[in-house]
Amino acid sequence: MLIDTHCHLDAAEFDADRDEAAVRAGRAGVALIVVPSVERANFGAVASVCRELPQCRPAFGIHPMYVERAREEDLDALRETLRREPAVAIGEIGLDNFIEPRDEKSQSWWYAEQLRVARDFGLPVLLHVRRAIDAILGGLRRTVVPGGIAHAFNGSRQQADEFIKLGFKLGFGGAMTHPRATRLRELAATLPLESIVLETDAPDIPPDWLGKARNEPAELPRIAAVLAELRGMDVGDVVAATTANALGVLPRLTFPAAAGSLA
Repeated sequence: MLIDTHCHLDAAEFDADRDEAAVRAGRAGVALIVVPSVERANFGAVASVCRELPQCRPAFGIHPMYVERAREEDLDALRETLRREPAVAIGEIGLDNFIEPRDEKSQSWWYAEQLRVARDFGLPVLLHVRRAIDAILGGLRRTVVPGGIAHAFNGSRQQADEFIKLGFKLGFGGAMTHPRATRLRELAATLPLESIVLETDAPDIPPDWLGKARNEPAELPRIAAVLAELRGMDVGDVVAATTANALGVLPRLTFPAAAGSLA
């Protein structure tokens, strides 16, 4: 059984076939899908998707690319949502030093405040780290949280080791499947397997075989197969390990009753 640790199944790109996409994922062996929010406006959509689709589990947070339209009272809404909904993490939160223009001061404030929320609620975090890994790590050293996942990791081996020291897992998905992503593929091949979790980030970051088409969680088995090939391992061993890693770093994840055990 596979776990997609990062998938925006609430996104508009799935409005026409969300239920069918979930069914395809289940048939492909994806037993759990973590659905993170990006702003207060979609807290409700994420919660609704996770109530309606038995393999989906919610995370709530405000994405760095959405902080410019966030308001301070959204933090109160986040806390209230966490009291009401069975969240497995705070996310998607973090920093993004790629987008232009950007308000770095606002991003930093929201990142720090949401780390405090994670600490207060005892929840791990799903981190957006694009071109901001050192600053992300600095925030984690200032505010200790119960681990989490560096989503779409694309940093150095040294940065990966720092996340691992802090109790984090590293998310690998479609980007790893592109043959020209040589540095990322080297990381996927050589990092300790116990530090890796799998994700799609659907509908974004499509794997190599999709071109520019929409990504979806049913692609996760082929992504796992690429990781197995890069590491020279049996794909079943990669599936078992990454699933165990996800359950370990997101301890509030629970399988649907019909999914059974990992045995």
